[in-house]
Amino acid sequence: MSENTFKIPVIPLRGLTILPGTTVHFDISRKSSIAAANAAMMQGQRLFVTAQKDPVESTPGFDGIYKIGTVVLIKQLNKLPDGITSVMVEAKNKAEILTLYEDGKYFEGDIKEIPQEENLLSENEEEAFVRELKETIRKYDATNHGLTEQGIRNVMRINNLSTLMEQLLLRIKVDFRVKQEYLEKNDLVSKFETVMSFLRKENEIGQIRADIIEKVKERLDKSQREHILREQIQVIKEELGEDFSADADELQGKIEKLNASDEVKEKLMKELSRYRMFGGNAPEANVIRTYIDTMLDMPWNNQTVENPDLTNAQEILDRDHYGLKKVKERVLEFLAVRNLTEAKGTSPIICLIGPPGTGKTSIAHSIAEALNKKYVRISLGGVDDESEIRGHRKTYVGAMPGRIAKGLKMAGSANPLMLFDEIDKMGRGYHGDPASALLEVMDSEQNSSFRDNYLEVPLDLSKVLFIATANDINTIPEPLIDRMEMIEVEGYTENEKFHIAKEHLIKKAYEKNGIKRSNLSITDEAINSIIRFYTREAGVRQLQRELEEICRKAARDIVQNNKKHLKVTSKNIEKYLGRKKFDEDLANESDDIGIVRGLAWTAVGGTTLQIEVNTMPGKGELKLTGQLGDVMKESAVIALSYVRSIAADYGVDKEFFSENDIHIHVPEGAVPKDGPSAGITMATAILSAVSGIKVKCKVAMTGEINLRGNVMPIGGLKEKLLAAKNAGIKKVLVPKKNEPMVKEISEEITSGLKIVYVSHMSEVIKEALSR
Repeated sequence: MSENTFKIPVIPLRGLTILPGTTVHFDISRKSSIAAANAAMMQGQRLFVTAQKDPVESTPGFDGIYKIGTVVLIKQLNKLPDGITSVMVEAKNKAEILTLYEDGKYFEGDIKEIPQEENLLSENEEEAFVRELKETIRKYDATNHGLTEQGIRNVMRINNLSTLMEQLLLRIKVDFRVKQEYLEKNDLVSKFETVMSFLRKENEIGQIRADIIEKVKERLDKSQREHILREQIQVIKEELGEDFSADADELQGKIEKLNASDEVKEKLMKELSRYRMFGGNAPEANVIRTYIDTMLDMPWNNQTVENPDLTNAQEILDRDHYGLKKVKERVLEFLAVRNLTEAKGTSPIICLIGPPGTGKTSIAHSIAEALNKKYVRISLGGVDDESEIRGHRKTYVGAMPGRIAKGLKMAGSANPLMLFDEIDKMGRGYHGDPASALLEVMDSEQNSSFRDNYLEVPLDLSKVLFIATANDINTIPEPLIDRMEMIEVEGYTENEKFHIAKEHLIKKAYEKNGIKRSNLSITDEAINSIIRFYTREAGVRQLQRELEEICRKAARDIVQNNKKHLKVTSKNIEKYLGRKKFDEDLANESDDIGIVRGLAWTAVGGTTLQIEVNTMPGKGELKLTGQLGDVMKESAVIALSYVRSIAADYGVDKEFFSENDIHIHVPEGAVPKDGPSAGITMATAILSAVSGIKVKCKVAMTGEINLRGNVMPIGGLKEKLLAAKNAGIKKVLVPKKNEPMVKEISEEITSGLKIVYVSHMSEVIKEALSR
């Protein structure tokens, strides 16, 4: 046999043709077929399947099967009751059966694989074929409704002719003989003709059926239908008396007074007419009444008058938030532009991005208050259904408007401030992509006529002020990022947290727990101890919880033990909050070999990472521990490659790397870690371990490395420098390309730190190693 010819078990299929590239389930009951499947599982899982020419024939021979079939890989066999076996296969290649053998138990055959046909069409020719096929598919769907809404959208996105035909045959009901004819064709044009022939035939049959139905409808006696409708209306009126009519008349009065466009009123009058016809107790009437009530509750043209006073806005932002200077400046600039453009909605949408607990949501609330706008918060975390944004179609049971329309209804105003909270945590499920639906909402060129599926009339969102919040920009879809202006809300320093606690959080905690200032006082030292030893976050959410816990403990003392005044200090803080949750992450006391202090950014702020490297006799393997992600694993490999390239300069024997293993560990082992900023730290630790040269204990570093030893820029620098300062680090190595970023960081963080800018690994080694 030649290389592409082989002998494997064969199963003839009844009324089923399997196309390459698909995963298919089918049931088999013939003993020979079950035996063939079992034999295939024992011989590498390969199996040849082909359709019987006559599905009724019980034992087809060589002449009773199609010669062209598919080589499949069996993925799963399940025995079912009544001697049936369920088979799941992954179809691989088109093939031809040359000879059929029967050994008494099952069929085997000499199988020859057929190479996949080449696409000989030019780009323009393929485009023409694709357009013609898509137009025919639209006609087919219009007459036969053979595709779901999502299915037709998915098919219409495909621009490759071969993929388009294969996906179509998978999604619509097709006789196996058509698929067999498609499978046997050896070029794209012939396959195209097969598919088009089937679709045109189905379109013609569908049109004939539609014509027949239309003619039947036209033959209904018009006068008889009108008589039946009049009798129904009369019975309804007799049953309901005047109450129903009065209710319908009241709705009509509300519609006439509604501050909305003529299109909206016309739609409501049409629905009211249907409501009168069905009567009050019919199920359809309840659906219509709910729709009318929802439409009447929408604000349409009702708006609040905006307050254009920027001084008032600044006072409110300063009152509600400490620090955040750059964020406030950008917000005031944004509001100033809205004043000059008369709030026409053409300015970019703001997205406040930063760690949890940094005040992103409350900033939006303050902006709404400053502008005299209604405030609506829409949480997008976990939303994975497009109908959550666009609403459900009215025909479905339990249909309701989308979150945008419900938000306007809740606000009672057509120009509220609408906050899209946690926009980075949207999902994508089986019911469409909510992020795609948001594109229209957040595009000022399109949202003036946003169409909610439930309302069925255009909804003007151009007057709405949209603001979004997110924790991680990397999980926001690119098209959405393109429609927003990112404003970074950075983590707070210890000093900022102290002032926030003093000026805002303690007051809130007192009010929430019924504590008076005369009953409880918290010293400044106690506040600093809470910040340092009981919280480790970029924001102040945990700090708020700890203060509330103190208030609760104090409340119990006041009520139960009749205490008049309690004072919380750094010395008795553990009485209220228990033992310290965090120790100070201090720098090492002495220089050491293979231990380097790195800087990392986390969702709750900056931290230091002590990277450890050990060498031991072995076979030159690299071991990585500490739950490192793919990016950090690649950084370790790059760092090792660079160190090997310069190791000879530091007295390392050339055989060292083939005779020793290198183990890199990043504590704490239980915490997953990833990100592109540990390259120079790993390279320094590896070089120290293999050369025996100590690393300076008061040096920390952050930066990525490439194979040439160049130091690449990183992000989250403010949080990293703050972590270094809290750890008692004296010198920090930062990529040269991050120098502009450092200059924007406040002196409160950088004071006391010697920041050294490095552009190459040789500079890192010079600053970090004790030589």
